[in-house]
Amino acid sequence: MNFGRIQSFSVELEPGRGGSGAHRGGELLCGRVVLELGQGMKVASLEVCARGLAVAHWLENKNVGMNTVYSDYTSFECYLKKRQHLIRDNGTPTVLQAGKHEFPFSFQLPETLVTSFEGKHGSVRYWIKAKLHRPWSTVKKAKKEFTVIEPIDINTPELLAPQAGAKEKIARAWYCNLGQVSLSVKIDRKGYIPGEVIPIFAEIDNCTTRMVVPKAAILQTQKFIARGTVKQKKSVVATLAGDSVAAGKRELWHGLALKIPPLGPSITQCRIIRVEYTLKVCVDIPGTSKLLLELPLVIGTIPLHPFGSRTSSVGSQYSVNLEWLRMAIPEQPEPPPEYSSVVSTQEVEHIMSPPLHEHCEGTLEGPFYAYIQEFRNRPPPLYSEIDPNPPATDIRPRCMTC
Repeated sequence: MNFGRIQSFSVELEPGRGGSGAHRGGELLCGRVVLELGQGMKVASLEVCARGLAVAHWLENKNVGMNTVYSDYTSFECYLKKRQHLIRDNGTPTVLQAGKHEFPFSFQLPETLVTSFEGKHGSVRYWIKAKLHRPWSTVKKAKKEFTVIEPIDINTPELLAPQAGAKEKIARAWYCNLGQVSLSVKIDRKGYIPGEVIPIFAEIDNCTTRMVVPKAAILQTQKFIARGTVKQKKSVVATLAGDSVAAGKRELWHGLALKIPPLGPSITQCRIIRVEYTLKVCVDIPGTSKLLLELPLVIGTIPLHPFGSRTSSVGSQYSVNLEWLRMAIPEQPEPPPEYSSVVSTQEVEHIMSPPLHEHCEGTLEGPFYAYIQEFRNRPPPLYSEIDPNPPATDIRPRCMTC
């Protein structure tokens, strides 16, 4: 764009991590302001600002008599607000010669940001704006928006947990009982990324007198919050229809595939804007309302780790543990020492000797309890191959059947 002396004035940003156009929290956002002049010019100052803002806004009208009253619902949430001076205003203008001038800048993004989003009643936007101040002239501005995608790792235990649910419904039409429809659904996990396929396992039991049609869909719900009021917008982003189930029949879905289209990730950390996903499975019953079952979904950005890499890491850790065990346990363990080598005979006789009778006075006072404790903690007697208390020979053996 030609502004007379200013031939072009723009903001350029370097790619994000991994060479992509998107950035994430904690990164160093680098770029430059490019200024091309047809001839020399005096500049008072040049500054660049980084902003990130979430906005929720909508209007609601209400008729009061002959008039219409509008209510404004607006809320803001600031995530990034930084400024950097590339040419400071020191009271004396800076003279720039004709030609191309580049002014590099960098901003350290906060550790936690919210993914960029554009919705019907709100948005989350990030941008860089450069302002060129000249003596006795209007301020020239250049703006460059950038995208932020906060990572959502679906490899967490919460998102790897299977999701399941069951529901049943008595179908009625004009006071007639048509029978019962039962639905049970299960998916292998809660977290997915765009492009993946959700295998749906379901059982549809049609005990009615009519044919029913099962269907599945991915539902996106956008929530906008302002002044304590929630505004919702729901939309279906993917659908799947199963085969019809005749009356009195049962249908099974053995991993029926529902592919996830390109979608923005879930937004759960913003105070005023939330984006949620659900898997909705319904049974369409002619002449009455549908049987609906919803399971929560989270659309992430970090894909599922390959099973092989996880097993190899676990295997390497297990091998390390085995090596440690081999080092800790000798090949031929030594036998435990004999009891007699640890405790002498005198100590055994002293420990095993019962208390004298005069020491048992007041047996309920407490000394008797001490003797009981001592008896409980005594070591086993010495082993002898000769039984010191042989059984009497004149005792008739007991009959085991009596």
